[in-house]
Amino acid sequence: MATTLVLVATACAADDTGPAAPQSEGEPTKGGTLVVAISSDPDHLNPAITTSGATHTAAELLYNGLVRLDADGTPQPELAESWEVADDGARYVFQLRDDVTWHDGEPFTSDDVKFAFEDVLLKYHSRTQASLGDALASIETPDEHAVEFIFDEPYGPLLQQLDVTEAPIVAEHVYEGTDPLENPANRKPIGTGPFTLEDYTPDAEIRFAANEDYFKEDLPYLDSVVMRVIPEESNQVVALESGEVQWLWGVPGPDLERLRADGRFEFLETSVNPGGANCIMTVTFNLDRPMFDDVDTRRAIALALDKQQYLDRVQFGQGKVAEAPISSGISYAHAENLDGMPSYNPDESARLLDEAGWVREGDDTRVAQGVDGVKDGTPLEFDFLHFPNFADYGELFRAQLAKVGADVELRPLEPPVFVETVFTHRKFDTNVISYCNGNDPEIGVKRMYLSSNIGPVPFSNAAGYRNPTVDTLFEEARTAIGDERTEAYRKLQEALVADLPYAWLVETTATRVFPKRCGGFSHSGHFAEAAYCATS
Repeated sequence: MATTLVLVATACAADDTGPAAPQSEGEPTKGGTLVVAISSDPDHLNPAITTSGATHTAAELLYNGLVRLDADGTPQPELAESWEVADDGARYVFQLRDDVTWHDGEPFTSDDVKFAFEDVLLKYHSRTQASLGDALASIETPDEHAVEFIFDEPYGPLLQQLDVTEAPIVAEHVYEGTDPLENPANRKPIGTGPFTLEDYTPDAEIRFAANEDYFKEDLPYLDSVVMRVIPEESNQVVALESGEVQWLWGVPGPDLERLRADGRFEFLETSVNPGGANCIMTVTFNLDRPMFDDVDTRRAIALALDKQQYLDRVQFGQGKVAEAPISSGISYAHAENLDGMPSYNPDESARLLDEAGWVREGDDTRVAQGVDGVKDGTPLEFDFLHFPNFADYGELFRAQLAKVGADVELRPLEPPVFVETVFTHRKFDTNVISYCNGNDPEIGVKRMYLSSNIGPVPFSNAAGYRNPTVDTLFEEARTAIGDERTEAYRKLQEALVADLPYAWLVETTATRVFPKRCGGFSHSGHFAEAAYCATS
């Protein structure tokens, strides 16, 4: 049973995490600075209190998880040098390294692991909270270099949830007795990772220096990493071509074709990001709004969305159209041929809006006439919140909805403001979020739909969706194995498609780009841990 659970935990990402990056034309060399382009300021550098891609991209080099996931998604030792699965998969015993120190010189111990989970991750990291919150019975620390995770029932996905993206370990002596959301260390972090923070200038750049006491021998190779905020993707490409930066997280399609023909660059295509793997661009309906209380209205909006256009015009073919609520990257849980999964049909969209009481004269915006909870004459107008770098999604969304008589107001917000507006104050009608599913539905899917996961935790249940049947199906799936688990997730997705709290647009992939003289990169948040650049 324990062996089976470990195989289930490690097999989910085998084909979709992407290969390791191509190596440079030279051998690894010590020294030098890598300049990285990032699209926005992360606001803080504590990835344990958010699943924001901006924060994780900027901060994961500072931290470690208990394990790391290799290019096949298989757990490998990190802060934990070994582990044992016991009690039929209900207890995991980790032996920790005894040569790890925090950046301030304090020793890393099992107390840090226990504290990081109980006082930070389980409260503020939406994927950890939703998945482990109800399943985990306790965390025990038999000694300073051993930690045990104890569950009431066998729990297979744990090892996939312990890398630096899903569970970055923060220091007890830094955060104990404080509010983790307000601690000054979020801007001046103390981690165990391959790099230390040298300087952070908001909206400009973040400078990292090599951790000279890093527990991995001879790593990192680089002396320093500089992350430079360059909001416009076109400007990032120009900076790469001119040699000002050496790493891009993604490139627009037309520029990618030119860079491939250039001959100076290497490429790494992957569905893994510092903020999470197997991401789906997802439209959220705020179910607290009377306008969206009616599922037929939500379905009509979903039917007005031509997903192929998002793939072609926004992603430039990097990814695939989303055909289910769970990413196809989690093959055993992804349901195919779901009845009722919205597919572009503007005529059916218009018919449903008519029946729901949203009437239209000519090409005017529809108005309410007999819509429950909505005053007659109210126009079908609503806002659409998005990160600035998702502006193209907003423009296309507005254009497509205009064709069926809906008027959309675009509201671009920087990530910190977006998080507060959506998850704390719930002042929005619709939005778009890159919801990363992870390598198991427990990791990144459950947090979107669980009734208990509505609240101020970033990137949790944005829709405010409540369905006791769905809650129960998640619990059934968590403890099921093999075909039974697959069937539970199919039933769950059938229920989600029937309710449509979200509209799922595109499964995204990204293409990293770097000069051929550089190498040693990985797809994960520790992308530069073993990176190097030969002298030009």
